Amino acid sequence: MIRDDALDALPVRAALPALRDALADHGTAVLVAPPGTGKTTLVPPALAGLFGDGPPRRVIVAEPRRIAARAAARRIAWLLGERPGGRVGYTVRGERAVGRDTRVEVVTTGVLLQRLQRDQELTGVDAVVLDECHERHLDADTTAAFLWDVRQTLRPDLRLVAASATTDAQGWSRLLGDAPVVEAPGVSYPVEVVWAPPARPFRPPHGTRVDPALPAHVATVIRVALSERDGDVLCFLPGVGEIARVAGALGDLGGVDVLQVHGRAPAAVQDAVLSPAARRRVVLATSVAESSLTVPGVRVVVDAGLAREPRVDHARGLSALTTVRVSRASARQRAGRAGREAPGVVYRCWTEAEDARLTRFPAPEIKVADLTAFALQAACWGDPDASGLALLDAPPAGAMAAARSVLAAVGAVDPAGRATARGVRLARLGLHPRLGRALLDAGGAEAVAEVVALLGEEPPREYGDDLASAVRAARRGGDAYGARWRTEVRRLRSAAGGAGGPAPGVVVPSAGDALAGLVAALAYPERVARKDGGSHLMASGTRAELPEGSGLRDAPWIAVAVADRPVGRGHARVRLAAAVDEETARLAAGALLTERDEVRWADGDVVARRVEALGAVELAARPLRDADPALVRQALLEGLRREGFGLLRWSAEARVLRQRLAFLRLHRGEPWPDVGEEALHARVDQWLEPELSRARRRADLARIDAGQALARLLPWASGEAGRLDALAPERITVPSGSRVRVDYGDPERPVLAVKLQEMFGLQRSPEVAGVPLLVHLLSPAGRPAAVTADLASFWREGYRGVRAELRGRYPKHPWPEDPASAEPTRHTKARLGR
Repeated sequence: MIRDDALDALPVRAALPALRDALADHGTAVLVAPPGTGKTTLVPPALAGLFGDGPPRRVIVAEPRRIAARAAARRIAWLLGERPGGRVGYTVRGERAVGRDTRVEVVTTGVLLQRLQRDQELTGVDAVVLDECHERHLDADTTAAFLWDVRQTLRPDLRLVAASATTDAQGWSRLLGDAPVVEAPGVSYPVEVVWAPPARPFRPPHGTRVDPALPAHVATVIRVALSERDGDVLCFLPGVGEIARVAGALGDLGGVDVLQVHGRAPAAVQDAVLSPAARRRVVLATSVAESSLTVPGVRVVVDAGLAREPRVDHARGLSALTTVRVSRASARQRAGRAGREAPGVVYRCWTEAEDARLTRFPAPEIKVADLTAFALQAACWGDPDASGLALLDAPPAGAMAAARSVLAAVGAVDPAGRATARGVRLARLGLHPRLGRALLDAGGAEAVAEVVALLGEEPPREYGDDLASAVRAARRGGDAYGARWRTEVRRLRSAAGGAGGPAPGVVVPSAGDALAGLVAALAYPERVARKDGGSHLMASGTRAELPEGSGLRDAPWIAVAVADRPVGRGHARVRLAAAVDEETARLAAGALLTERDEVRWADGDVVARRVEALGAVELAARPLRDADPALVRQALLEGLRREGFGLLRWSAEARVLRQRLAFLRLHRGEPWPDVGEEALHARVDQWLEPELSRARRRADLARIDAGQALARLLPWASGEAGRLDALAPERITVPSGSRVRVDYGDPERPVLAVKLQEMFGLQRSPEVAGVPLLVHLLSPAGRPAAVTADLASFWREGYRGVRAELRGRYPKHPWPEDPASAEPTRHTKARLGR
């Protein structure tokens, strides 16, 4: 019996004529309907003709989550006075309630993707409604692209509706061939906004970690809301852990039930939340409660302002959920839950100023997530690079390249990127291709399926970080996770039927711990890791750290199944792993096994070895004789770059030559060569050969005459090399007749250090290449008495003071009153006959 009173109360009913017209004229439509208008529960049966106002059709409704699919089917069936399984049914992974008379089937987008891959024409289906498309889940975007392709090429009669409360309506309209946008009137219940930030700002989230102060503050806000407002409270939190902590902080609320709703919650709890209750309730939920679900009795929403989104670190091969600030669109969706049945209020645990800085929409998964499964779906569809798919956002090239690399490694695609027969089978398992590879290559037995099922949905933290122990906990557990896990194990055993036993070379151990390690290593070969100091080094090159107290910390080898990377740290943090032995690591990661000649500069000399390695993990090494001369040369160059050209033999003459050339380069420029470190490295072929090619180790470098090599850089071709001694002489003749060395250590101003008496009579400071020398006038003992670049000025003004100070100390040396006209000498008075 149809519940006409409930149908009449749904505002979306007024939009049905326009929606039908749009589909009749264009075959596609975008339906924008605010929360609570009934788009999920009324539109599908109306399109299916279940109210007797249209021809009978078969309609599929795609929801982003299992909880939403089950709830939508139950609600539609209730409106018709039926139970799911009749004219209205649902199919989610591991659960199906569909009969031969089913006209409206609610499925998850993942289920619909699998169905499209098996039957591209969707035989017998007249219309598909993509619900909550604003959430931009990867499966939903992919499904939409495939459906549009089907409509364009195979089924022009297939009707498509993209439905959402808050979305980029024009973007979806363009994607579906300029589909008409139909807007439904919303429920006009106002929702008051109360800003409820903490006394001090929360520390920014990183990974799945949030500020420990958040649960206590949210619990306080909930208590305030209960005391200030009537009705049930719906609180949005980022994850299961935060829900549990807030529940613990609330304690006993006295006459108020506290319910926890998330993807892992038992079906009975999920159903209870969606049903009217006699007692007042506080519902703690993740973002699963943002869309599709109406929680009756809710008048208050408390929003922690955080959400979990997938992220992938391609450089380290890690993918995981991370905590982010909620978008404005999601915040509106959450607030709307308070106004579905009556005026309500939302308490936002952030400031109004912060609200203005929130992103407009959630990040599309295709931009941030691991694209391996998407790439396999595209390859099986016949479009390996996804260039022909109608997508709101193109997949990032780097992410697609990483995905194709994984697919090639597991044999899912050929060199051209096309799906292989194995790839098609992997796609139909309903698993990530990595896990599908592990399931098939390990033989698909029940014990294997148990480990794969546990990896397919990360177990509760209380199961621990040891994969084998977690499997045992799931077997024992009577919790909701354990129930879903057992259902998934049965599904995987069925899906892997006929696997034909393990892949060649794979020996499946009978011991549970060893089996868990094998499955994890097959799924994540680049994450097999050997103990190296206080951490484990993965084959990918990233270090992995286990928590304090972990039973795996001393394991020589592990296979890391789940890990993340805290912000600001280069090491991965292990969440779930299993012990393996080296043989299993070699088997699972055989594609990464290499033997290479390694010649490098290490510990101050050339080290040449033949290395066997599993990716970045060194397995064995032995000395390498007769190493490739080119590799040796590169190692020597690396040594010179690290330690400098001081590794060569620098005589006094060679050092002076380099200084003289540096002086000429600075003051004369070309063609005089740049002899700085970087310039010498850049021109090493021109000045250090053939000596460098003959060298094999550090000692050989030390025998190379740097001066002889450096002379090759002189401008011989232009003839300028012959002017070196004229422009930058090693010594110059001073007035006394002595030849005194010029110090070119400072190329800006070379120095001439000479005894003061030898410069008598000279009016101008000597020059080299037109640059006046800085004259250090020395006492008879060879100590600096004065420094000047202007001798004439010194004789007039500075000499008198020096004479007064030194003539008594050195009476045997001449100290004339007029040095400018005195005869220069390098001798004492006695030698002069005075």
